[in-house]
Amino acid sequence: MKTGVLLLAHGALADALLATVRTVLGTLPLETRALGLGQGESSEQFAQRAAQAARALDRGEGVLVLTDLYGATPANAFERLRHEGVTLRRVSGLSLPMLLRVYNYPELGLEELGRTAAAGGRNGVIEGDA
Repeated sequence: MKTGVLLLAHGALADALLATVRTVLGTLPLETRALGLGQGESSEQFAQRAAQAARALDRGEGVLVLTDLYGATPANAFERLRHEGVTLRRVSGLSLPMLLRVYNYPELGLEELGRTAAAGGRNGVIEGDA
């Protein structure tokens, strides 16, 4: 069994990032679902969709939830997921470097995969003339 990955973001961001990862890597080594918060969609509706996706992704190893912006509706949907009986780990700041790092280490367990995602996001940001 492997960890599932749930991407929660505004609009089409999660779908676009996932499509880009597929362009780079081809087949994804972890089962993944991408959900975008639609314009005019209530936070309750989005949380319900996220909960359904998390339950579908859980194969006993838990679900890594990657969100675009901490404190916004997609990230806040995580609070509802915590009551669904699924083992979860959330990392905010969804980015292409983060996703590539996650999919390059599919053998990791949920906790380590979460740390790997966060490191990928941090290491993917370079400032200055480097």
